[in-house]
Amino acid sequence: MADVAKEAGVSHQTVSRVLNEHPNVRSETRARVMEAIDKLGYRRNLVARALVTKHSRTLGVVSFDTTLYGPASTVYGIEQAARGAGYFVSIVSLKSIDKIGVSDALDYLADQGVDGIVVVAPQRSAAQALGELPFGVPTVAVEGGEAGDVSVVCVDQVRGGRMATEHLLSLGHETVWHIRGPSDWLEAEGRVAGWRAALEQAGRQAPEPLAGDWSPRSGYEAGRSLASMKDVTAVFVANDQMALGVLRAFTEQGVRVPDQVSVVGFDDIPESEFFSPPLTTIRQDFGAVGRHSIEVLLRQIEGQGSHERERLVVPPSLVSRASTARR
Repeated sequence: MADVAKEAGVSHQTVSRVLNEHPNVRSETRARVMEAIDKLGYRRNLVARALVTKHSRTLGVVSFDTTLYGPASTVYGIEQAARGAGYFVSIVSLKSIDKIGVSDALDYLADQGVDGIVVVAPQRSAAQALGELPFGVPTVAVEGGEAGDVSVVCVDQVRGGRMATEHLLSLGHETVWHIRGPSDWLEAEGRVAGWRAALEQAGRQAPEPLAGDWSPRSGYEAGRSLASMKDVTAVFVANDQMALGVLRAFTEQGVRVPDQVSVVGFDDIPESEFFSPPLTTIRQDFGAVGRHSIEVLLRQIEGQGSHERERLVVPPSLVSRASTARR
């Protein structure tokens, strides 16, 4: 930094103000300093800066199974929001979700000196493991259920399940069948709860849900079972990948969508509008989840009042396409 100051003919403090985007620097001075930085190839020593400021400007993220669209999109949204706020991101992706794995990941990030941690905790076992947090490290859980004293940012999964079911009922279907996600996933539980609540409010019988594991193959197997039932006219599938499997099974069994059976998915993956037929689905705003999780975390880091537990819920939306029709 002293070399930059000498090259630009300014003080060390002026270079520091330029680097920190301080407003009280004349434009011609800022340009001269930036020219000197480019000429000399100057890069900040972030380790030294962290020692002085006591902040690493790095946030930790713990995630699980980032090959799935939901967790991967959530992590991407978090990373983009963190970078937009001027923070680097260190990501730990775990294959096994248990108390030891989560605890080790949190300790690893705490040892790196991260300023805060976001834990993508869509499974109940992960949410329960948040009781073992490193002392003093601000933490936010994404999804996370009722994660103890940790702030939570989540999509309203129950509302999403209700919206999907209410949409099908509004089209004149007598009841709605459901292909659920894995039983230990909080998102799956919320979507089942919303589906049941919508049917109960309408005075309709809730059929026994069919089990899935988020994969197209599990949707395909469930779809084959539903295709053999004469009274099935509407299906709410807990994610779009399983809905893809359902559509293939129905096509193979000669069940026309939406003429005979209407299908609604969940997530609004980029491919869903190109399914055959294009899929009606519930959209989750992963960008908003990322932004809000970073906002909540930075409030803790910057000590803006509150170490109180926050719970911020992002609403889903219905995307209507050609896989649903009036009965």
